[in-house]
Amino acid sequence: MSIELTGGIDVAREFVLAERPGDPEMRDSVSMWVFDDQARVGLTRIGVEAVSANWERHGIQVNLAYADGRAYRLRSDVPSHPPGGADGKPRVLGAGPLAFECLEPFRTWTMRFDGQAVETSAAALAAGHVDGPLVDIRFEVMATMTVPPWEPGSLIPEAKSALETHELGLMGGDRYEQLGRSTGRVQVQGGPVLTFEGTALRVRRQGVRRLAAFRGHFWPSGLFADGRAFGAITYPPRDDGLPSYNEGFVIDHDGVRLPATIQHAAWLRRIQALGEDVSFVFSTPRGKIRISGETVLSTHDIHHSDAGFSQDQLRAEHAAFPALQQAGVRWRWDDVETIGMLERSSRMGDIDWS
Repeated sequence: MSIELTGGIDVAREFVLAERPGDPEMRDSVSMWVFDDQARVGLTRIGVEAVSANWERHGIQVNLAYADGRAYRLRSDVPSHPPGGADGKPRVLGAGPLAFECLEPFRTWTMRFDGQAVETSAAALAAGHVDGPLVDIRFEVMATMTVPPWEPGSLIPEAKSALETHELGLMGGDRYEQLGRSTGRVQVQGGPVLTFEGTALRVRRQGVRRLAAFRGHFWPSGLFADGRAFGAITYPPRDDGLPSYNEGFVIDHDGVRLPATIQHAAWLRRIQALGEDVSFVFSTPRGKIRISGETVLSTHDIHHSDAGFSQDQLRAEHAAFPALQQAGVRWRWDDVETIGMLERSSRMGDIDWS
């Protein structure tokens, strides 16, 4: 039986903005997380952020991590690409060496990069160091979606209410994410080409983002070979006592997607390069599900000191923005394992720096 991969979302939302929006704060974004099934390598968030006020130069983010601790990192504003695909439709969001292209809405996207990034390590990034020599890196990925997209606020009424009231703007406007499979190749400094098969998470977001009140988050996602999958986002408890946003989904053996909330989130409470237990529990209508996890690929942004339009905006809005980890995790659900993603952040005062 075929799967309806749109999830009921309008296909037009897959296409990027063809022209600069009138609102200077409006942004268009595509990002992807890609992991080798063997956990040798991971692209722990690759993204393009196109902001109307800086439309000619989009912001790009590149994180390339290896299981041995090597990491390659880039944050830059570079000239934007024309959005038109071969058929003239706005299928491409790209800038400088990085480009995403929608080949078939909700089914096939590509990602390619051919440029330079800073050579560093998971340990150096965990220590807050972002400097290093520039080296040539290249990667190409084709992502084929296999699970309908999840749109935050669509599964749990209380979560939707939180997003529309006291958590307003934190999600960044209209947003959905979609899991699938990937094939790819990665090359560093003219060395051997590593080809791989693995998983992918793709995120589409359009809107205005408000981050002044952002206090951290816990965002895990995984797709298993037997068809099971999960995704969720939750924010830490609020100082004013109002309910925090907490929503996600699980897909079990029968293919049914169930709403879920996270219990016992593995909040970012210490900064560890690799090998950290990030297990948590889902609460679902069918009962609790424990997802065990350990970080096997990792990058961190501790001080958010990079130059660039979006980074300048971020510091102006939130001078003490939470420390951030973007990682690949070996997730385990009962007897099955996969390599999936985890992004989490915490306020500096909530982290044990000893």
